[in-house]
Amino acid sequence: MTISDWADQNRRLSSEASAEPGQWRTARAEYQRGIMEAVSDAATETVVIMSSSQVGKTEVVNNCVGYHIDQDPAPIMVVMPTERDAETWSKDRFSPMARDTPSLQHKIANPKSRDGNNKILHKRFPGGHLTIVGANAPSGLASRPIRLLLCDEVDRYPFSAGAEGDPVNLAKKRTVTFWNRKIVLVSTPTNKGESRIEAAFEESDQRRFWVPCPDCGHDQILTWGQVKWDKDEAGGHRPGTALYHCAECDAAWTDETRWAAISKGRWRAEAPFNGTAGFHLNEIYSPWVRLEAMAKAFLSARAGGDETMKTFVNTSLGETWMESGEAPDWQRLQGLKEEWRAGTVPAAGLFLTAGADVQKDRIEVDVWAWGRGLQSWLIDHIVIEGGPGDPVCWQKLTDLLGRTWDHASGTPMTIARLAIDTGYETAAVYAWARQVGFGQVAPVKGLEGFNRASPVTGPTFVDATIAGKRLRRGARLWTIATSTFKAETYRFLRLDPPEVTSPGDGERFPPGFLHLPGWVDAEWLKQLTAEQLVTVKNKRGFAKLEWQKLRERNEALDCRVYARAAAWILGADRWSAARWEELASQFAAVDAKGTVPTRGTHKIRKAQVRRVVRSNYMG
Repeated sequence: MTISDWADQNRRLSSEASAEPGQWRTARAEYQRGIMEAVSDAATETVVIMSSSQVGKTEVVNNCVGYHIDQDPAPIMVVMPTERDAETWSKDRFSPMARDTPSLQHKIANPKSRDGNNKILHKRFPGGHLTIVGANAPSGLASRPIRLLLCDEVDRYPFSAGAEGDPVNLAKKRTVTFWNRKIVLVSTPTNKGESRIEAAFEESDQRRFWVPCPDCGHDQILTWGQVKWDKDEAGGHRPGTALYHCAECDAAWTDETRWAAISKGRWRAEAPFNGTAGFHLNEIYSPWVRLEAMAKAFLSARAGGDETMKTFVNTSLGETWMESGEAPDWQRLQGLKEEWRAGTVPAAGLFLTAGADVQKDRIEVDVWAWGRGLQSWLIDHIVIEGGPGDPVCWQKLTDLLGRTWDHASGTPMTIARLAIDTGYETAAVYAWARQVGFGQVAPVKGLEGFNRASPVTGPTFVDATIAGKRLRRGARLWTIATSTFKAETYRFLRLDPPEVTSPGDGERFPPGFLHLPGWVDAEWLKQLTAEQLVTVKNKRGFAKLEWQKLRERNEALDCRVYARAAAWILGADRWSAARWEELASQFAAVDAKGTVPTRGTHKIRKAQVRRVVRSNYMG
């Protein structure tokens, strides 16, 4: 009896764990049959399932557990990302299955019994036991020998289980004493080059589910590119018309036609079998998802930007997300430059930030204006000669904090926040930042790697050496994931402008569009595009994404990253539409008499002593 046979005969779906309670039917999602048969196959040692959500992969795990408890007793371990996830699975998934499936009811002890055979994370049954652990608990992973290992959502596992190393490898070591061991790895993928499930799938025979067209009979893998929908006369999308189109004859399938075609599909391997069976699925195969809902999710994700699009690619398409970090062509950017009066801020720019890169003989500063949708305009590029060892250099940087740039409305604007790199001459940077105050200045430290949950963390208090004396917690430091902002910058540089362009009309440009002025030269553009994102392997063979320089000088890119971090620190990524509207209302147009409103204005003054300048248009 295979696992799918057992499930069809015995498994009962519980009302609190399934939208369709009652008798299990593998035919409801036919692709699940091949996965469960692979787990039953004695020749298969490892099964890898890389898929989207909503395809029933967790129910496959449940069936594997139920089958072995009833038909082939063995020590079983289920590994979840955290101990809390382990408890949730035990209470919400396993317990209802054990209660409602007749063949399991008398094999699992009553949870109210006092003999300890049915605890939340450890359950005994005749011939074996079930242990449920979190990948963040090394003691649970290394506690006992296991024959059947089921690892769910492995891409959410921590990098290391405590100090003992990779939790998947740690769990696999528990199976080495069994000649007939079985390892099942299940997950929705994450970032390319960092995804455990993708690496495991690439080492498998890479099976994909081929579906015959009801019209022409052509076998095909269902892909998102074949999902199409109409637009109205105004160009608006109509996701309610979404249909799947055959890759061969272009026949349009309704949801019901698609589900019927999937029931006749079959798995086909793309690589030789080596003991590991790999399966890939996306949400288009799911009998519980309509294409209209997928189209709406896609349009919403695309409008939301990189963060939400990554979620769609991972959870709906079951594919890894590739950070769009390849260097754009600087010559293309030459043709995208726009003309507005030098030293002025276009009407759609609502606040200023600056990024400062400290070099041996100079400090380079780029001033950027920001508007709705995180559109940005390069306002000024300043090189302060002298370097961190010259007091005059720091005085000029201090003066820059009080300088103003005219907004298109006539309102003078100052820098709301300046982020300065602390990687070179850290003590000098801390001393200057402490002198001018941390209200307008943010010392930053860049870290490699992607952190999309929070690309900026802090501030943390760090020790600083001021005038030869060490001050505990004397400076505030922000830590930024430079890879995240570099990838975002390059993605914004690839956006196409509208046919009719106007630098001051931000509404016509896509969110995130990066506006470059006509005065910027080729050297600055080359510096902005001076790096590329590549996949490299370390000594242990693990792949990771890494930024590498295409040319030596990259100050423009660094300054952009710091200015972007300054905007994040101010909270621009989290502002509501009302906040943006309030900000825009402070830039009233010049009246008929030519007078400029006084609110939000700042006069230029040479700063001879320590002072802090705060712009009231930022609140």
